[in-house]
Amino acid sequence: MINFKSFNIADWFSFYRIFAVPLLVALIWIGERELFTWFLLVSYSTDAIDGYLARKLKISSARGSQLDSIGDQITLVVGLIGLLVFENEFMMANYVLILIAFVPYILQMILAFYKYGKATAFHTYLAKSSAVLQGFFILFTLFFAPVYWLFYLMIVIGVLETIEEITLIYMYDKWVEDVKGIYWALKDKRR
Repeated sequence: MINFKSFNIADWFSFYRIFAVPLLVALIWIGERELFTWFLLVSYSTDAIDGYLARKLKISSARGSQLDSIGDQITLVVGLIGLLVFENEFMMANYVLILIAFVPYILQMILAFYKYGKATAFHTYLAKSSAVLQGFFILFTLFFAPVYWLFYLMIVIGVLETIEEITLIYMYDKWVEDVKGIYWALKDKRR
């Protein structure tokens, strides 16, 4: 049984992203683009808050890092589903580039689960940059319209970030959290 009293405030912000998914999916289902976009904005905002609180209050933990990663991943997937439904023409016109970014991401997830039994939580600088770009692009597109230079930048950074994650999976025999990037991994005594 889960003891909810053991979770800290940063964990609860991550839980929000996880628990918001059914609401977001329901809003997609009933075609409520504007409400979906606002609630997605709240979910992306909690992503910025949970990490900040964990560092500021010195309550970082492996569990919190894992919750954050799960929240990030399902929020991204729900955002992409929202784009697929509400911006279908754009998504279909660019499906090859989207697959070029998404297939390596799926490969990275499979490798992580095979090696560690769970998703990575490296939280590299490149991963954070990629997440911000993805969130900004998805929200901007849903609020206004797609901007192609931002889309291309998001794809490039996303692919580079996935390559870095795959490289880090091969560098670490055991699951670790909070690796800033390959440069820092080379100096990391946990390897």
